[in-house]
Amino acid sequence: MPGTHNEINVLQCSPVFAKLVEGHSPPMNFEINGWQYNKGYYLADGIYPRWSAFVKTMSNPVPGGKNSWFVKIQEACRKDVERAFGVLQSRFAVVRFPALTWSKDQMWEIMTCCVILHNMIIESEQEEPVFDTEPYYRQGPLAQVYHQLPANWTDYLNMRQEIRDPQVHQELQHDLVEHLWRLKGEAGNDV
Repeated sequence: MPGTHNEINVLQCSPVFAKLVEGHSPPMNFEINGWQYNKGYYLADGIYPRWSAFVKTMSNPVPGGKNSWFVKIQEACRKDVERAFGVLQSRFAVVRFPALTWSKDQMWEIMTCCVILHNMIIESEQEEPVFDTEPYYRQGPLAQVYHQLPANWTDYLNMRQEIRDPQVHQELQHDLVEHLWRLKGEAGNDV
């Protein structure tokens, strides 16, 4: 039936969020605008819920202000992701067509394979290939992945509530707005 698997329905049964709730995610600690956060986030548009796991764009920001600058940067990053997926679609026919008969595991394997192949092609097209031993610009420490289930049902419910916390969503968005505005001022950029 059309419309039954829209983004929100897919989100509610997403294995990504199920794994987060179960504690199957790498530790993520960062500081923005003087506040510590311990979970990563996804860039999202207005249709997504106000969860701490999402940083949504803002509707109708005042032109030239902090929120307008945030929207510009956030949308540019989202477009980069969409463009990257478009590159994969143009290069690999298997990504272009519906995957209704594939399992989630098959889709994961195919997408991972396409991303690896794309990166190999890009590297081989470079005049000077990048080697694994070459340091990357601004590379931070590698994430240490740990897999552990919450100790009990209470931990599971607490983690689920943390991921869906609209107050943390609002605070993170505010801190990102302030952080980006400060960076813009330090760089002397114009809106």
